[in-house]
Amino acid sequence: MKISNHLDIRDFQRIIIENENIELDDTLLQRVNASFQFLKEFSKNKVIYGVNTGFGPMAQFKINDQDTHQLQYNLIRSHSSGIGNPLPADEVKACMLARLNTLSLGRSGVHDSVINLLKDLINRNITPLIFEHGGVGASGDLVQLAHLALVLIGEGEVFYKGERRSTKEVFETEGLQPINVEIREGLALMNGTSVMSGIGIVNSYKANQLTEISIKLSCAINELVQAYDDHFSESLNATKKHLGQQKVAEKMRSYLSDSKLIRKREDHLYTSFEEQDKVFKEKVQEYYSLRCVPQILGPVLDTLEYTEEVLENEINSANDNPIINVEDQHVYHGGNFHGDYISLEMDKLKIVVTKLTMLAERQLNYLLNAKINEIFPPFVNLGKLGFNFGMQGVQFTATSTTAESQMLSNPMYVHSIPNNNDNQDIVSMGTNAAVICRKVIENAFEVLAIEAITIVQAVEYLGFQDKISSSTKELYTEIRKIIPAFSEDMVMYPYLEGVKQYLKNYKY
Repeated sequence: MKISNHLDIRDFQRIIIENENIELDDTLLQRVNASFQFLKEFSKNKVIYGVNTGFGPMAQFKINDQDTHQLQYNLIRSHSSGIGNPLPADEVKACMLARLNTLSLGRSGVHDSVINLLKDLINRNITPLIFEHGGVGASGDLVQLAHLALVLIGEGEVFYKGERRSTKEVFETEGLQPINVEIREGLALMNGTSVMSGIGIVNSYKANQLTEISIKLSCAINELVQAYDDHFSESLNATKKHLGQQKVAEKMRSYLSDSKLIRKREDHLYTSFEEQDKVFKEKVQEYYSLRCVPQILGPVLDTLEYTEEVLENEINSANDNPIINVEDQHVYHGGNFHGDYISLEMDKLKIVVTKLTMLAERQLNYLLNAKINEIFPPFVNLGKLGFNFGMQGVQFTATSTTAESQMLSNPMYVHSIPNNNDNQDIVSMGTNAAVICRKVIENAFEVLAIEAITIVQAVEYLGFQDKISSSTKELYTEIRKIIPAFSEDMVMYPYLEGVKQYLKNYKY
């Protein structure tokens, strides 16, 4: 894929998820070089933050000309201070691409060697060691991006072919040359929102997977109980003006179009009934977790779509400081590195993913509680009641995991702590928000895996394999490849992990 001046979120995800290689358009390199040459001339005999001054609260200190290059190296090395778990490779790759894209706008005054080396690292799947903990998301992801910058100057560590190795060794193996700091490459690499944005884009991809899977599982349960079709009908959902709700209902109609189990209300309850019938055997309406799927998942879809819009705007924005403007022949100082946009969206995304998880947990409880569904044996137990346990054990896992996500859904956005000698007196905590959002997403895959296995067992119990929709049949077939129908108790955790990985590879 050739990069010129804009990456939409689907292009971005193809590079990260499908490992598509990138090329740099000539106009992009010309734009970068023009910015670099302008800053080189403009910065002579002027005070420009981060070029010939200290950083943060020490910006009042003038740096001698002979020390300006060393200043950038000092900044990178001193801020390579992250700790905790390393970020996964796909998130680091997304971070690199986000940084490449924003530096390519020609608003940062970097040398084109930065862009070219980032391209090579992305195409060769060489991912810098970047830790979860470190950034407060105000001068951007300073600490995490310092670890990226550290690799670009040939230091630190990377993940290469599944191993954690020194950057120097890998560069020698691959024939790569570190960058030389020219003017402000250190600060330009570190000032920005690329880590929180990169994690955010991976999160949005996974949230899309979860939404599609949740809709499909919800459809399957509606089939199993032979629900009426009016709650996902176009006529009903069109009376509410939310696009997400309407889209979810439309997907449900599509997935259930060839089901032999979904019923029409007019064929059953809208016919005559005997006056003496005071209690109906037929359920008039289903529980909310079955009947309100468009209204519950609609806000999830609407939130996700807006989050993707914000992410796309951010990765195509100049989020550096200062900003180099060749057209104006000027350098502007400000705060484009502040991560509040991403922080807020990550909090919103984790809230709706938690609600999706809660829906799955309630649907699971419905299937497992025989007193509620009045269809299945307790815990969809296909063995001997009292002697075997069915899905009883895994419900504890689903409940526990859902509870953790509920707790994690408290917002990071409002947890600003002043630091940096109070220079950074209000911060975004955007990367923390993105990392916690990822944890909530991971939890959701686990709960949906348990729900999916339970649904397949329920299909088995009812013998509905030939009546379910083609959408549910596909799900049934694929999960049966991972876990056989079982009536005897068996160790479940390998099967849970297998189904979870199947869901994580789901193409939406």
